[in-house]
Amino acid sequence: MTHVPKITVLAETTDTVTIKRIDLDAIASMIEDAIDLAAVREFDAEIADRGLDAVLADGLALEDAERLWAGEHPVKVWREKRGLSQRALGEAAGVAQGYLAEIEKGIKPGSVTALRKLAGALRVQVDDLIPEQTRGRP
Repeated sequence: MTHVPKITVLAETTDTVTIKRIDLDAIASMIEDAIDLAAVREFDAEIADRGLDAVLADGLALEDAERLWAGEHPVKVWREKRGLSQRALGEAAGVAQGYLAEIEKGIKPGSVTALRKLAGALRVQVDDLIPEQTRGRP
């Protein structure tokens, strides 16, 4: 069991509580640990349900990850991983093939709606389709 530090409240109002930085860092670390543990438990449950080979087949291979690191668009990498043409993915997701091509080339970022549809058709999370270099931009 994780040790829970004693948090010292330095000041308190009806809207705020002030604590030491070290206490805040400890809380943040415990939250990160809890998130990591939940992810491991979810992964283990999926393996128990579907089997290790099926779970690993759904993930990216090293070669796929290297393509992402090299700047290839995630939609293209996942589409090819699933063995789909642009036309087939576009039809499955209800996204025009031309628009899909523009997303894959980085000409257009893709609307939230389009990315949700593509994620559903590819059986991935929307976040998996957002290029790393554009994450966190307004």
